[in-house]
Amino acid sequence: MNITDQLLAALSQYGLPVLFFVIMIAAVGVPLPISMMLVAAGSFVELGEMKLWQVIVVASAGAVIGDQIGYALGRWGGQRVGERIKRRKDAAAKIAQSEAFAKRWGAVGIFFTRWLITPLGPWLNLTSGMTGYPWPRFFLWDVLGEVLWVVLYVMLGKFFSGRVQELVEILGNLGWVIVGLIVAVFLGWRLRRYLQPVNSIKNSRAGLQTGR
Repeated sequence: MNITDQLLAALSQYGLPVLFFVIMIAAVGVPLPISMMLVAAGSFVELGEMKLWQVIVVASAGAVIGDQIGYALGRWGGQRVGERIKRRKDAAAKIAQSEAFAKRWGAVGIFFTRWLITPLGPWLNLTSGMTGYPWPRFFLWDVLGEVLWVVLYVMLGKFFSGRVQELVEILGNLGWVIVGLIVAVFLGWRLRRYLQPVNSIKNSRAGLQTGR
């Protein structure tokens, strides 16, 4: 059995405690198939083996607590954490990527990395703490994003309980499609702002020529 099968078997046998601890550990930074866990939990809700409100509360609490642990590690162990990260090229690149993402998107970036660009989430938790990002704002956007993420995946698992594996694969591809659309909209907005002064100058010149 691979790690995914083992976790799903543990979820089926032990229920909510497994869901809580797996999601919390993954939020800190351990790569685990937590999207699959949420979809499976939604399927168990549909089958009557779990209660919907308990799954949402427990999973959201695990995700938020894990994020706060990551933030705290960056906030109070910033220099030591930074030195250790620099020893690993892949981790250093992730930190640099998350810092650039945070500078561009700010608080909204925290929200998006909870439910849409989830692989960047644990790294953004660390960098938010390391850079001294205000904890109340981090906590607010973290809670909003994590609750949305949990509700989205659990409800999809509930409604499509018979096709859990296929659903997770579709959601993985769909996530990158949504990211591409967001980037395209952002670039279009920036291009429009750039072209507005150019069009204004052209219109002004045309008006001057007509006045002559």
